[in-house]
Amino acid sequence: MSLRGRDGLGGRAAVVGIGATEFSKDSGRSELSLAVEAVRAALDDAGLAPADVDGLVTFTMDTNPEITVAQASGIGELSFFSRVHYGGGAACATVQQAALAVAAGVAEVVVCYRAFNERSGRRFGSGVKEREPSAEGAALGWQLPFGLLTPASWVAMAAQRYLHTYGLTPDAFGHVAVTDRRHAARNPAAYFHGKPITLDDHAASRWIVEPLRLLDCCQETDGGQAIVVTSVERARDLRHPPAVIVAAAQGAGRKQEAMTSFYRDELTGLPEMGVVARQLWRTSGLAPSDIDVGILYDHFTPFVLMQLEEFGFCGPGEAADFVAADALPLNTHGGQLGEAYLHGMNGIAEAVRQLRGTSVNQIPGAERTLVTAGTGVPTSGLILGTDG
Repeated sequence: MSLRGRDGLGGRAAVVGIGATEFSKDSGRSELSLAVEAVRAALDDAGLAPADVDGLVTFTMDTNPEITVAQASGIGELSFFSRVHYGGGAACATVQQAALAVAAGVAEVVVCYRAFNERSGRRFGSGVKEREPSAEGAALGWQLPFGLLTPASWVAMAAQRYLHTYGLTPDAFGHVAVTDRRHAARNPAAYFHGKPITLDDHAASRWIVEPLRLLDCCQETDGGQAIVVTSVERARDLRHPPAVIVAAAQGAGRKQEAMTSFYRDELTGLPEMGVVARQLWRTSGLAPSDIDVGILYDHFTPFVLMQLEEFGFCGPGEAADFVAADALPLNTHGGQLGEAYLHGMNGIAEAVRQLRGTSVNQIPGAERTLVTAGTGVPTSGLILGTDG
């Protein structure tokens, strides 16, 4: 099947470099240092020099300005720089923007990056604190007075409804946690390397916000990850086989809020990811049966199940059994539950490794990978493929 997409983007750009810092709980250095280390590692992986870079993309939540990263990394002039909003929902969209820039000819080599001290510095899981006045902040006034202070509490509302609707118990979420930690246990880069868990471990872990237990919630990480994007033509002359960007999409649903979309008609799905799914399948010409590996954003286990259903891998309420049956290789790096929480950027790197054949949990013959970004917020997704 041709990699040329149906939207003018697919098949024109590729990921050619991936680089990361170590994943820790206390990096001992600045977020700028983490970003620069990851960018340089990604360029070295690609066989490119800082002078080759003319574009940078990151998250609005990143504390490292593009021009500062360029200066500290030895990058010269920039012809393209941009940022994507909505936390983890930005991950795949950074690669989409890089690919759009390359396809449009406004940049030749674009680096996407994300770096933070999310454990030793600002911890997203600690709740809403000292928020600057904004429309989004005002909207939270409908939830905060009632005790919905953290991402876990926001997701728990939808998770509880999902269980009620489909007659399930919280044990249904355990299959995702066990799968991720099984893969992380074999991944030397993972924080939980050598530490698999069982369904009994999941069930015994303490409640965070019912129906979410500790092992349903992603970890907090210090670290950085960078991704290098260039044209497919240039990629063919570089160090590694290109991971071609077959399709890329962003999505926001009706009545969308940032993780508090409680006034939708239904709470058992992720409409924003449905928007992404429809675009990816339409523009790529692919279907769920064509995907060899799924790298699905796993900040909370229930949303992994809902994503599988939104993409059509299984029917509504069937995802727990789908994961339990290992019907799709899932989060082979260990995910954010097992490897590291890097706002999903480390998942993109794993998708590239699967296509290169270098994953520590390699799926034989992997030629198509699906990657998703943060859910519950406006989000994004990618389909990456081999060249040929």
